[in-house]
Amino acid sequence: MAREQKAKARMEQVKGKLKEVMGRAVGNERMTAEGKAEQAKGDARQAKEKGKDVFRHR
Repeated sequence: MAREQKAKARMEQVKGKLKEVMGRAVGNERMTAEGKAEQAKGDARQAKEKGKDVFRHR
């Protein structure tokens, strides 16, 4: 389960980065902001999973 969640977090980060880059390329500020938000969501999810790993390995 943890691997699936980590993969989902990573995909969210990548998707957000792509959306941010595309938004900048076409000059769409909304798309850029949405991309940054998706990246932040992925970062938070990944941090949560890493935190769970710390407790799991003790």
